[in-house]
Amino acid sequence: MADLLGSILNSMEKPPTVGDKESRRKAREQAARLKKMEEQEKKRKAEFRRKMEKEVSDFIQDSLQQKRKYNPMGKIERSILHDVAEVAGLTSFSFGEDEESRYVMLFKKEFAPSDEELEAYRKGEEWDPKVAEQRRRLKEQAALEETESSQTKKAETCPNSNYRDKYSHLIGTSAAKDAAHTLEANSTYGCVPVANKRDTRSIEEAMNEMRAKKRQKQEGDSGARSSSSS
Repeated sequence: MADLLGSILNSMEKPPTVGDKESRRKAREQAARLKKMEEQEKKRKAEFRRKMEKEVSDFIQDSLQQKRKYNPMGKIERSILHDVAEVAGLTSFSFGEDEESRYVMLFKKEFAPSDEELEAYRKGEEWDPKVAEQRRRLKEQAALEETESSQTKKAETCPNSNYRDKYSHLIGTSAAKDAAHTLEANSTYGCVPVANKRDTRSIEEAMNEMRAKKRQKQEGDSGARSSSSS
């Protein structure tokens, strides 16, 4: 019986010491502070969202405003504002290079910004529609002048007139290539046309001529021997 009672007492949790009580108290206090901070942060976000919903609603109802720019705000606030704008059917963008300087701009759908306007905001520049229109016209004028210049250069390299007609009083009506067929070779320079080199005799005529020349040579040789023997 004593052994059973001893085993039960040993299995029971020992009462906390003074140090353990202090640690648990601090843990409970820290948990309470964290919970309170979370509740305050949640309340602050809800208040900020209600405020943005009111401002966005006023912006939509104001027919004179096409866009609205907000002061720089934190990442959480920007996220809430983007969400409110999306629910309201607006277009929203964040601009600014540094996190501390990031701000949000809202645009009504019918006045959505152009690529040039967005690029200006990204560069930290102010957007002026009149200046943008002047730049657009200058670009169009420059492109038109460049096109006309390229067409002029192309026309200069490809003349419409034929040079043979232009200089017919110098080279005549026939081109040099056509006139070359009418030229005859000059024998003084040893140039004989191919047509003059061609033998038009038949084989039989050529053989008869060769035999006659051979007989003539033989007769000449025999006459020379007779005169030498006498």
